[in-house]
Amino acid sequence: MSLPNIVEAAKADLYTAKEELLQKYAQSQVEHLLRLRDMVTWSIANPDAKDRQFVDEERTRYGLSLVTAYADLKIVKAILPNMGEASRDFHRWRYNEMILETYQMAKKRKDTKTMEKAATSYAKFNRIDIEDEQSVPYHMIVVQPFFPTTDPRVVGINPVPNIDERIRKLTRELSDTHPDTENVEYEEADLPLDEIFKEEDDGQGEE
Repeated sequence: MSLPNIVEAAKADLYTAKEELLQKYAQSQVEHLLRLRDMVTWSIANPDAKDRQFVDEERTRYGLSLVTAYADLKIVKAILPNMGEASRDFHRWRYNEMILETYQMAKKRKDTKTMEKAATSYAKFNRIDIEDEQSVPYHMIVVQPFFPTTDPRVVGINPVPNIDERIRKLTRELSDTHPDTENVEYEEADLPLDEIFKEEDDGQGEE
């Protein structure tokens, strides 16, 4: 069985939890994805960095060969244009990382107050207090099939018997007695608009 393309895997699961990654990919690919995640984050934090700086940074962090580091650089460049679309996922991941880091630092200082605040923030942000079955299944919402109709009964109104014939009859009657009913020509409004919309003198005329 061939392994998934690493670029496509990174675009789909760059910020997926490690435990979930291990269920979808081989160990070697999970390690590669985590490395790419680290370097994408570094690239976002250092937008003016040159290619050589990226390569040197990754080789320092992971002890990679020059060829491998440049290969990762190419992958990161392919991923970054898609980060705008997934920016919310990135910030969600980054927020969780910051909260967990804060919790660990507070734990080392035995600062239980900060630990409690960090834990509360983490729980609230990830909504772990809400049961999964209470989540709204948006993907299951079906758009209502509305269809146009001339039947007034759909809104609770009884139809007028032989309505079409009554309309034709009334049209004939009105046409005989009022021949201009169906063909009324446009006439210019005979209104003194200048007088109607004349601005009132506010009593502050020019001296």
